[in-house]
Amino acid sequence: MAVVDGVRADTPSEAWQQEQTRSWTVWYVRCALGIDFLSVLAAGLIAFGIRFPGAPSAYSKPYVAFAISLPFLWLLMLGMWRAYEPRLIGVGSEEFRRVLQAGFTLTAAVAITAYATKTEVARGYVVMALPLATLFDLFGRFLLRKRLHRLRQAGMCMRRVVAVGHRGAVADLISQLRRERYHGMDIVGVCLPAALCTGDDAILEVEGVPVLGDFSETALMVDATRADTVAVLACPEMDGVALRRLAWQLEKNDTDLVVAPALMDVAGPRTSIRPVAGLPLLNVEHPELTGGTQVVKSLFDRIGALLALLVLAPLLGAVIVAIRVSSRGPAMFRQTRVGRDGTEFTVLKFRTMVLDAEKRKAELLERNEHDGALFKIKSDPRVTPVGAWLRRYSLDELPQLINVLRGDMSLVGPRPPLPEEVAKYGDDVRRRLVVKPGMTGLWQVSGRADLSWEESVRLDLRYVENWSLALDLQILWRTWSAVARGAGAY
Repeated sequence: MAVVDGVRADTPSEAWQQEQTRSWTVWYVRCALGIDFLSVLAAGLIAFGIRFPGAPSAYSKPYVAFAISLPFLWLLMLGMWRAYEPRLIGVGSEEFRRVLQAGFTLTAAVAITAYATKTEVARGYVVMALPLATLFDLFGRFLLRKRLHRLRQAGMCMRRVVAVGHRGAVADLISQLRRERYHGMDIVGVCLPAALCTGDDAILEVEGVPVLGDFSETALMVDATRADTVAVLACPEMDGVALRRLAWQLEKNDTDLVVAPALMDVAGPRTSIRPVAGLPLLNVEHPELTGGTQVVKSLFDRIGALLALLVLAPLLGAVIVAIRVSSRGPAMFRQTRVGRDGTEFTVLKFRTMVLDAEKRKAELLERNEHDGALFKIKSDPRVTPVGAWLRRYSLDELPQLINVLRGDMSLVGPRPPLPEEVAKYGDDVRRRLVVKPGMTGLWQVSGRADLSWEESVRLDLRYVENWSLALDLQILWRTWSAVARGAGAY
């Protein structure tokens, strides 16, 4: 029977599942501690070897002690920044941000202490050791997180969750968590409003997950399913009083309570708590769609596109040759798309279809496999063999770097729509057009063409409302793995 990092890899019994749920968090924290310690120890010794080559001298010997003690100081600093909290495990950037904060704080503490005590410190050593320690630790934690994500794809290291809310919201949550298993949340039961749980029309399951009872029975259902988390989705029945009472019931067994506010697609940086007359009011800032931040984004996009074109020039040349040799016609495909504020522009792509593809589209409309305004067919007969390979790995999108350089597009943003798609937009969907379209985006890293129309719109609107340079960098990083997998591309 296989064992992976202390976790059995066969189909577990329910009792073992409960034990796994309790133990995997401890396993992760212990691994993080080990990575933190070894990363910083390695960084300290490497910096020592570079700064003080050769045999240790009277001047360099104190730095040997500092290199050995540095990991303990590092762990202390991470503990002060609460970098081992279970809620940070597996998703989001907060875990990495706290590692960075610990690195900055320790660097500042060493500098201030040396200045206050008038201690002579080899600045070259400190400048190498502490930044290197931060980079090593971030990389080690990233690898650990990827290991956790692989285990979760296999159904391990999951939190058992009872979802509370209306049927539609719960169904959306179940679908998203099944598609993005790296979140580590396995919904084992659902609690719906009382009216939907009684009578001949009572709902017995949502997306295959059993309905256990109504809202008043949530705490009992948590005990029955041995869940460790309750997720409450926005609904009028679960007001402040009901939530407070539920929290009191859950705290007896130390069950986590997570609540999705009505503003589900507004991210943390735009929200803050403002106490008014004893009430914790949620203040929502307007998204940064103009001004200095957009200037920074434009510079970042154009510099990034220029560097990418220079680096990828040999690959672009090879693709052009492959297209011209394999099928009749030009290597480049030009099409009118709609950009920011409804302005039309010509998008550039490598040609992946036969020359008369647009004329043959009308014949294939009835075979459309996508909902909403999009037209997609998994086995599109118009796609050439080379084109199918280019689409699988999104290589056909690379000429759009020229569009980014021109200012028509951004590296990250909503999907660039066709004019006929925009003609079908409602008022809410047109919100996608207040920013430049992107080569990649949340839609690209969350399922690509496998997403429904409604889900792709929701992701694009979430990006528009929560744009930041940090989010762009995170999406660009995730794009590499999404493209390498080739999932959802056709």
